[in-house]
Amino acid sequence: MNIFCLPANFSRVFCAIPMLLLLGTMAMSQSPAAAGFNLENSDAKAVAIADEVMAKLGGWENWDKTRYVTWKFFGRRLHVWDKWTGNIRVERGDEIILMNLHTKTGRAWKGGNEITHPDSLAKPVQFGYEAWINDTYWMFMPYKLKDSGVTLKYAGEDTMRGGRPVDILALTFEKVGVTPENKYLIYVDKETKLVGQWDFFEKTTDEKPRTSTPWTNWQRYGNILLSDERGRGKHTDLAVFDELPAAVFESPAPVDWTQLKTPAKSN
Repeated sequence: MNIFCLPANFSRVFCAIPMLLLLGTMAMSQSPAAAGFNLENSDAKAVAIADEVMAKLGGWENWDKTRYVTWKFFGRRLHVWDKWTGNIRVERGDEIILMNLHTKTGRAWKGGNEITHPDSLAKPVQFGYEAWINDTYWMFMPYKLKDSGVTLKYAGEDTMRGGRPVDILALTFEKVGVTPENKYLIYVDKETKLVGQWDFFEKTTDEKPRTSTPWTNWQRYGNILLSDERGRGKHTDLAVFDELPAAVFESPAPVDWTQLKTPAKSN
């Protein structure tokens, strides 16, 4: 079943969830590699460029300290993510899912009615989990260049759309995610050190990418940079918060975001 959108059949590769969420213990000037990152087979130049990207985005420490992030995946489904606890809220149409990524358990409502039967509940909870895996990679990939199971290779120099010179990183996976055979080429602007484009290959042996997608409109949210424009589509409703009411992750009641505290401020 393909639950994802724009474009279809994109990779849902993500590192082991516990390693993704354990962000509070490693604050360094360089981006620390997750346990399982394939440093031995990665190119030193590619790893150095990945560290430059992280520094430009605000640095690992600021990413580490960022707790709450909200966005709508291509304007369609809302995610609210507590990076410190793994609690998430996913809204899609008349469906609301409140769950924890560590335990993969939670509650779900459709049309205002709670789904309580275990067999019926399993489906929306699994959807929430898989949607989060897919959608966060589309949102936060540049923060994950040294994830568990990742190998980084330097693929040379080129120009991307608009003619800007770039360094290209080849990102492949081993024994992680649901599609470890995927590959990405990550285009890093030589001047800005920001990711400006990715090419997606369904298999590492493919000669041509299935899709090529720009990453543009980088803006500061709190103390980190995020990009929302992806060529044909755009993520919406991006915000970073220092505090959110517990009810956001405990109650299906509508959230009035205009009444919440001002989003996180930059240092």
